[in-house]
Amino acid sequence: MSRLLLILAASLSFVLAAAVRAAEPFDPFGAAGIDSQPGAQVPLDTRFTDDSGESVTLAELLDGRPAVLVPVYFRCPNVCGSQLASLFNLLGSVPFELGKDYVVIAYSFNPQETPADARAERDKLVRRWPALAGSQAVHLLTGPESASRRVSDALGFRYRWDAEIQEYAHASAIATLSPSGKLVQWLYGLGYQPNDLRLALTDAGEGRVGDFSDQLLLLCYHYNPRTGGYDNWVIGALQVGGTGTALALLGFIGLSLWRERRKREGGDER
Repeated sequence: MSRLLLILAASLSFVLAAAVRAAEPFDPFGAAGIDSQPGAQVPLDTRFTDDSGESVTLAELLDGRPAVLVPVYFRCPNVCGSQLASLFNLLGSVPFELGKDYVVIAYSFNPQETPADARAERDKLVRRWPALAGSQAVHLLTGPESASRRVSDALGFRYRWDAEIQEYAHASAIATLSPSGKLVQWLYGLGYQPNDLRLALTDAGEGRVGDFSDQLLLLCYHYNPRTGGYDNWVIGALQVGGTGTALALLGFIGLSLWRERRKREGGDER
């Protein structure tokens, strides 16, 4: 009898615990977010399917170039479509060549989505940017839960399915990767500026993307992981170190620009 009572008590405890969990409201802010970990290695051998139905790995898509990596799901009724549209709108203001200097990879974390969903998303983008129709530098990927979870965990990107409203809770952000697949930084939301994207790609390019002025501009800004953007540390120097520090810094920048101009003029004369 005592054994039966123990079994009944254990069963009742399990039922009560399940009921408590079920009664707890879904907290999207606790379930979704980004635990930024710059320098983390993204597993480039992860295999997805692109919108043409081909099986590809991230390593094949990067092919030695930096990347803009976008976690989305293509059936998202909220911000995902706007996120991709905002990205491609800003890329037109970035002085780098898509395909030659970097690639764009959007992967779905919804394992129920198929290449048909990715093609539908490309079709929507093509209506606004016709050049994307046959672009080999823009990749829209779907795949199993194991693939998207593996990449998302490496990025520190957290998401969860909300069964009540039948949608995913997730953050809106884009990541930049180095050519070797290391996370460089995140740009959060839809409000980042063309200069943020330009600097993020310059940073991700490890000296291989952008000219001297881009590299110099990167010296004048530092990435702020809390805001997901770049802060001008010339202004910071004025606030913290005073005018002398800022003048010394500006003098260095001016001298560097002068040397670069002289070098170019010398090359033109030859």
